[in-house]
Amino acid sequence: MEGQAFESANSNFMKWRHSESVEITLAALVSVKLVCIGTFALSERVSMKFCCFVLVSLTVTWGLVGMAGQVTAGEFNTVLDVGDPAPEWSDLPTTEGTTSSLKDLSDSKVVVLAFTCNSCPYAIDAEERLIALSKDYAEKSVTVIAVNVNTIEEDAMPAMKEKAKEKEFPFAYLYDESQQIARDYGAKYTPQFFVLDADQKIAYMGAMDDSPDGRNVTKPYLRNAVDEILAGKPVTVSETVPVGCRIRMERQRRSRRGR
Repeated sequence: MEGQAFESANSNFMKWRHSESVEITLAALVSVKLVCIGTFALSERVSMKFCCFVLVSLTVTWGLVGMAGQVTAGEFNTVLDVGDPAPEWSDLPTTEGTTSSLKDLSDSKVVVLAFTCNSCPYAIDAEERLIALSKDYAEKSVTVIAVNVNTIEEDAMPAMKEKAKEKEFPFAYLYDESQQIARDYGAKYTPQFFVLDADQKIAYMGAMDDSPDGRNVTKPYLRNAVDEILAGKPVTVSETVPVGCRIRMERQRRSRRGR
C-alpha cells in the first residue's frame, strides 16, 4: 500500500514537472494531499519517510510555482517582465503611409509604446496627455509610438488616418491587423503603455498615471519612468495595473495537421 501511494504521489509531481506550461492546477496539489490522507486512513503503519516525501513535494511544488511566476512574467503582465528584451515588430504600416520597425529606433534613449485605439473612451481620454508627453520630450531623444490592433471598422486604418489628422498626432500611429504585437507584449487593454530603455528592454509597463480620465493626477507613472531612465536611475514604479477597454483579440485558428 505504501509503495503504491508513493508511486502515485511521485507520478503527480512528475506530471507537473514535465508539463509544457508553468501553470499548475490546485487539483494536482489536492491529489497529492489526498494520497497522504487516504494512506493514513487505510493503514496506521505509514512510514515517516513517505510523510516527509509528501510534505517536501508540496513545499517544493509551491516554491517552483512562485518562482515560475516571477521568472516568466510580471506582476500584472502574463507575457513580459520588467527587464525583458522588448519584442520586435517589423514593417507595421503607419497613418502617414510609412512603416515602422523597432530596430529603426535604436538611437532613442527611451521608447514609449502606447497600445491605443479610436473607439475606447479611456484611450480617447489619454490622447491629449500622450500628445503632451511626446512634445515635452521630443528634444530628449524620447520616441513615442502608438499602435492599434483592433479590427472593427471604427478602429481600422481609414479611421486611424482621420483621427491622426484631426488630433495632429506628433507621433507615429501604427496598425497591426494581425494583432501579433499585442500578443508579444501581453497587452490586453487600451490604453496600455510600455517604456523601453536605451537597450530596448522593458523598463515600465502599465497605466499612464493614477487617473484614467486625466483629472487630479497625483502619480504620473509614465512620465516618472521616462524621467528616471533619462537620469540614469532605476525606475521606482516599474509596473502598474492598466486601466481601459479590453483589446478585441481575434481567435487564432490552429492549422490542421495532415491526416
